[in-house]
Order: sequence, then C-alpha cells, then structure tokens
Amino acid sequence: MKRYTIALLALFLLGMTSCLGTKQASKTDHTPELLKLMTGSFDSSAQAASDKDFYDITLHMYPIWQNREDGPWLYVEQAVSSNQEKPYRQRVYRLVNEGNGLYVSYIYALENPEACVGSWKDSRKWDAFKPENLSARTGCEVRLKRTGKNTFEGRTGEKTCESTLRGAKYATSIVEISEAGILSWDQGWDDEGNQVWGAEKGGYMFVKK
Repeated sequence: MKRYTIALLALFLLGMTSCLGTKQASKTDHTPELLKLMTGSFDSSAQAASDKDFYDITLHMYPIWQNREDGPWLYVEQAVSSNQEKPYRQRVYRLVNEGNGLYVSYIYALENPEACVGSWKDSRKWDAFKPENLSARTGCEVRLKRTGKNTFEGRTGEKTCESTLRGAKYATSIVEISEAGILSWDQGWDDEGNQVWGAEKGGYMFVKK
C-alpha cells in the first residue's frame, strides 16, 4: 500500500509539473518582438530595381496611443515612393496576443485620412483622435503565428475581407515578418475567383530603412 501511495504521489507531481510547464509556455508574450519588427520606415526599392513588375513603394508603421492597455496600436501609411505626400493606403493596426505564439492584427480605416497624412513622424498628433473615430475592417484581420525567433507568418481569412476596389468582391493578404523585412502580398478577387488587382508574381518585399 505504501509503494502504491508513493507511486500515485509521483504521478501527481509529474502531472503538476507538466501542467505548470504548459501554462508557463502559453503565457510567453512575444508582442514586443513583433512590434519591433513592424515598427519603422520600409521600402521596396531593391525589389523594384531588380523586377519591373514591382513598384518602389514606401511603407511607414509607427506606434500610437502608447499609454493605452488594449494595444499596441500602429499607424500605417503606404505610398509610391516618388509621391509620399499622397499615400494610397492609410490604416491603423491593433495587435492582440492570443497565446501560444498566435497574434491577430486587427485593421481599422480612418474617418478622415487626409488629416493624418504624415502623422507617423509625430505620434502626439494622435492625441486628438480616439479608437472610436476608427472603422473596423471586419474580416480583414491578419492572423499571425510565430514560427521562430523574429519570424511571424500569417494571412487573412480566405474570403472574409470584403473589397469593392476595381470590381473586386473580396481581398486577401499574406504576410511574412522577419529581420529581413516585411513581405506583403495583397490581392483582390471577383465573384468568380479571378484576380482583379494586386501583384501577381508574389508579394512586395519591404526592407527597413
């Protein structure tokens, strides 16, 4: 009976150790790592120089509302490098840690994007705005998984992100984030699954300046 009791106690302790280990792993937060990789000014000039099918695009991503506890939040501005005063895409991203190396980047459209042009240079300009002034792009969120140190990969849902640009019905995004830069492949599709906008050969490779 004594040996049986000791054996049960050993199994119990082993189970507790295993559970604690799993719980500890699930608590690991790589948000600072992901945020650091995403923050900065990037461009696709090297890719454009080697492949005429790609444009030289500049991408700015910088944290805003850094005192909020429901972030991090980032302002995103994208423009043809030769005409940065007129960006063709402005968004706000919110990063959420779902545990076990899984993250969601929620996408928001701006109510008055013209007023925010160039605001990546000074995050204090965002003190005049609040998340309530944003419009959630439901279904366009990008789900990311940490696949290694300083490496994250993800994409949108297959047909969840509605788009009306150039006759599209929905849009998809594939993203890879690493120390090499950010690979982003955005495409628009019509009702029949034909591509109507976006790069065809592959994603844009944005290298941090």
